[in-house]
Amino acid sequence: MAEQRIPRATAKRLPIYYRYLNILLDADKTRVSSTQLSEAVKVDSATIRRDFSYFGALGKRGYGYDVAKLIEFFKKILNQDQLTNVALVGVGNLGHALLNFNFHQNSNVRISAAFDVNDNIVNTVQSGVPIYPLSEMGRQLQDQQISIAIVTVPERTAQDVTEQLVKAGIKGILNFTPRRLSVPDSVRVQNVDLTNELQTLIYFIDHYAEILPTEGEQG
Repeated sequence: MAEQRIPRATAKRLPIYYRYLNILLDADKTRVSSTQLSEAVKVDSATIRRDFSYFGALGKRGYGYDVAKLIEFFKKILNQDQLTNVALVGVGNLGHALLNFNFHQNSNVRISAAFDVNDNIVNTVQSGVPIYPLSEMGRQLQDQQISIAIVTVPERTAQDVTEQLVKAGIKGILNFTPRRLSVPDSVRVQNVDLTNELQTLIYFIDHYAEILPTEGEQG
């Protein structure tokens, strides 16, 4: 079931559902309807039911969804039982912010190694994470069996760093640089362009704020 192919939009919403279900569990709630879930996560109830339908019968008509059972189901889907170590390449301002955050709200994800060329910070520990010289990246990634990397280097060096990551066996890259990276088909890249996202948000607020739903409400 966990390997079933689902729409990308659905996959992006699963962590949102999982996070809110845990809030319900902490509040001693035993069940939830799609309408209640919709009001909390700002996704329309029809979309929630469609998302859940990809995984079979998760709820009962007239009863809703069992919170504890849904949590256990999504826990397996999202690999919450397995700790995932990721690497950070580039410890500038954004890199430091990511180190300080280090996915504290998601116990199954952790930055366990970081890499930079700045002699003032390499071979130190920042926010509990060791900073290695970029020259040691290939060996450290293989030794620590890290397959996912976050890239926050300057744009001009992004492709070169990416090629080093691919050579070291990285399978997934979260790219915070404006550069669109060239990788083999076996490597997945998720681009996070903060400037572009902010400009898009400003555009929609200026032109469509009164008629468009938020991104979470779109199917």
